[in-house]
Amino acid sequence: MYHIVPGAPVEQQMAKEVRDSPVRKKLAHEGRPLVLAGLLGCVLVLAAVIAWCYYSVSFRKAQLLKAELLDLNKDGFLIRNHAGAVVFTMTFRSDTLDLDSCSKEGSFLSCTKSNSGKLNFFIQPVRPKDTVICYRVRWEELQMKRTVEHDMTFNGSHWYGGAEMAAQYWPIRFQGEEEPRPFITSDVYANRNAFGGILERYWLSSNATAIKINDSVPFHLGWSQKDRTLRFQARYQDSPFRPPAGQPAFAELSYRVCVGLDVTSIHKYMVRRYFPKPVKVLSPEVFKKPVWSTWALHKTTVTQEKLLRYASDITKHGFACSHLELDDRYTTDYGEFDFDPQKFPNATGMFAKLREDGFQVTLWTHPFINYDSINFGVAVQKGLFVREPSGELPALVRWWNGIGGILDFTNPEACKWFSSHLHSLRARYNVSSFKFDAGETSYLPRQFSTLVPLSDPSTFTRRYSEMAIPFSSRAELRVGYQSQNISCFFRIIDRDSLWGYELGLKSIIPTVLTIGVLGYQFVLPDMIGGNAYPNNTAGQINGTNSLPDRELYIRWLELSAFMPAMQFSIPPWAYDKEVVQIAQKFTRLHEKLVAPRVLELAGEVLDTGDPIIRPLWWIANDDEAAFKIDSQFLIGDDLMVAPVLEPGKQERDIYLPAGRWMSYKGEHFDKGPMYLTDYPVDLDEVAYFTWVQ
Repeated sequence: MYHIVPGAPVEQQMAKEVRDSPVRKKLAHEGRPLVLAGLLGCVLVLAAVIAWCYYSVSFRKAQLLKAELLDLNKDGFLIRNHAGAVVFTMTFRSDTLDLDSCSKEGSFLSCTKSNSGKLNFFIQPVRPKDTVICYRVRWEELQMKRTVEHDMTFNGSHWYGGAEMAAQYWPIRFQGEEEPRPFITSDVYANRNAFGGILERYWLSSNATAIKINDSVPFHLGWSQKDRTLRFQARYQDSPFRPPAGQPAFAELSYRVCVGLDVTSIHKYMVRRYFPKPVKVLSPEVFKKPVWSTWALHKTTVTQEKLLRYASDITKHGFACSHLELDDRYTTDYGEFDFDPQKFPNATGMFAKLREDGFQVTLWTHPFINYDSINFGVAVQKGLFVREPSGELPALVRWWNGIGGILDFTNPEACKWFSSHLHSLRARYNVSSFKFDAGETSYLPRQFSTLVPLSDPSTFTRRYSEMAIPFSSRAELRVGYQSQNISCFFRIIDRDSLWGYELGLKSIIPTVLTIGVLGYQFVLPDMIGGNAYPNNTAGQINGTNSLPDRELYIRWLELSAFMPAMQFSIPPWAYDKEVVQIAQKFTRLHEKLVAPRVLELAGEVLDTGDPIIRPLWWIANDDEAAFKIDSQFLIGDDLMVAPVLEPGKQERDIYLPAGRWMSYKGEHFDKGPMYLTDYPVDLDEVAYFTWVQ
């Protein structure tokens, strides 16, 4: 019999029975993994969407920070060559980029923020030739007293260029850790750790990359041997550089990096693009015949009698002379422009005698007027000197011959005054030209002012070198900065009479190659045998003078015979008859073999700027061995020279690049590249080879 009860309780009871049934429990137990799987699937889908979005943003950002063969990141950038290999790496040492501030328009990459604040930064690729791609790079700080530094990694390659140095190596060999210091012209004979009197903001790599720092940069250079980097820095703080008048002192590091197919072709492009060219070939006589200087032989004790006897001895021993160079201390005081009547009692007659005997004469000059000179007061009254920072008083400077003022070559009146005295000397005595000594910024006061303010102190070097232009056919300078167009001889700094790499015989080839890469091709090596300073001479004491070691003198002479010009001071007859004969042999060889080739190449320099004295890699630009050789060189493409540069040696190892070569002995070598080990070279020989078809 049925019992009827209220509906709701019955439904609740039935629902409870269903929930509590074994079937329901089984279904609930089996459904939980499905729910979890669904939730997990949703999470995975969401993660995939987020990852895809992040990847898309990252991909777009990565693409944004790429230009042609270049990748930019917050810490720097790298450049690949046409084959895809990394050939150039630059690290932003002073700060990092805020990549969120970067944008790209075409191939132009720019950023407006760094980790420290606002800036102007860009990289712009340009392709001036099918075989060359260049990158304009600029980092400008927008805060005062900030420094910009980018570090260039060597990337396992060999680098060349920069500056004349006291210890000169080819390729560059930087030792130790050096904080960036002003890259300005200095006298490296006086300061062996400075940059030299010939320098440019240009470096070249064996992996076909080159970098040129812009002229506007307050540029400092350092290096790290440990990290194998060059440190390029721009700063105004604690620096001799000054911002242009009316502009804030915001440091800017800007430069251009170019990549080519090989080291020779990229260098040719850079020289044609960035370096001015000489406007004329110098006197052929100076290329053909030796210059004879009084300096190493007589120093400051030169007199009229000594000069005439020196000229007579040159003729008596059968030597030719392009011109005779009367060096230091022919005036009463430094800063005067006429002859000391006690040392030169009849200068007019002396010059007439020299002309009669076939000698042209050049005179030593310099930019200093010592305080005891009669011209010191004249220059003060006329306002011709570099002045103290206030501009009210002339600044006194110390140089190797005393204390005085230095002429301000930004002042047209100072240039006119100096030039007029030189022209008067030339007219009065029929002087051929002048040896312009000094000119480095290291002789400027630590703080100074000039009539035209100098943002870059080395501009003073440029202005001084311009004084040689009216006398340039035989003129001689020892400084150069943006001066490649001045058609005169650029003399490498004084050498010590030693064998080594620090201002010795071994430094000559690396120095000539370096300044050739910097665009200075009319090179005058220092005097044969060096300067014979008593404390820096390998040799014997001869009276009050040091005579360089005989073997050193002979090897120096032989090397000089294959340079664009030869310069004697210590005469061969100071030794013995054999040395005289060797000197005669090599001066004839220079005139008949070397000079015609040099003159031909000198004509080409006016158009191309290509070196006359060339490294081996010039014709072997994919040859690792050629990149490291510093004791051989080329004259043009087809005459290779391998002098002996070691004491006690009458043999040497010689590297022949690929090609067909014929030795000076008539031997033929057809299976290059090759090493000739212990190749015999007698004391009166230089090994040289000509390339044959």
